[in-house]
Amino acid sequence: MPADEALSRREFLGRAAKAGACLAAAGAVAYAARDPEGPGPASAEPQAAALPDFSIPGLGKKMCIGHGSDRARTLPLALQALGGIEAFVRKGDRVLLKVNAAFASPPMLSATTHPDIVAGLTRLCLKAGAASVVVTDNPINDPASCFALTGIAQAARSAGAEVILPEERFFKPMTVKGAQLIRNWPVLTGPLAGVTKLIGIAPVKDHHRSGASMVMKNWYGLLGGRRNIFHQDIQTIIAELAGMVKPTLVVLDGTTTMMTNGPTGGSLADLKETRTLIVGTDPVAVDAFGATLLGKTAADLPFIAKAEALGAGTADYRSLSPLEVSA
Repeated sequence: MPADEALSRREFLGRAAKAGACLAAAGAVAYAARDPEGPGPASAEPQAAALPDFSIPGLGKKMCIGHGSDRARTLPLALQALGGIEAFVRKGDRVLLKVNAAFASPPMLSATTHPDIVAGLTRLCLKAGAASVVVTDNPINDPASCFALTGIAQAARSAGAEVILPEERFFKPMTVKGAQLIRNWPVLTGPLAGVTKLIGIAPVKDHHRSGASMVMKNWYGLLGGRRNIFHQDIQTIIAELAGMVKPTLVVLDGTTTMMTNGPTGGSLADLKETRTLIVGTDPVAVDAFGATLLGKTAADLPFIAKAEALGAGTADYRSLSPLEVSA
């Protein structure tokens, strides 16, 4: 059994708290620290903090399921069904696109956010009057290589967005109120400075630990430090991240779904053409529907119920009366 699986839950929670405090104090670079043992003991009880709420007051829970094989066509149609990008992005807004650029993997393998969605959404935001669009993530592999090989960097820049790679100075220790795991842990807050709208973009993927990787798991890329320690309780960390991040909008790309060997994949045999793209304001509902593309239900993915219990959204996506469009 691997060392990181041999820990008891009590030992794990203790190490996670200690690791977060020590890393925050040291200002450790996010992607450089992956030791599952974590560093030394904490020195003080952390104070709770919160990210800004990027949701739009009064907009309510909305969701559209788009069907089609061409992302560049399906995305704007799905958005239009919800009132267009103008319902979410206004003149002068500063928009951050949180992508999944975790691996140095080409777009054809569907392990990361597809560059066509990055480019299309950037152009739509700028056309709606956004003052700026920035794209960021804290990848598992070398950030520059990940953003280059995924095609995300080129797509973003060609469409007019700025790409922000993670640096030590961009991380801030955070403690989420009531959280077991996100306590004095470094979070990628620097790119959020001045941002008024936050949009998460993720692919639908199998995940060997969590069961699935979708829009809520995508927020894992905001964590710094030796975050692989959280694999001991990955269902809880995904739920806590969903409670921590309140986006304006999420986009879940199931045009091609990674059915097996996730989250990295590596073979076209792992993929299935599911020709579906979901946009919505409720990440829990969007993930609950996304589970169906993997042949699963929300009940098969404990993080969905945990996130719902924390008030991050509803697992009953049907209650949103999702609209459907075809490209």
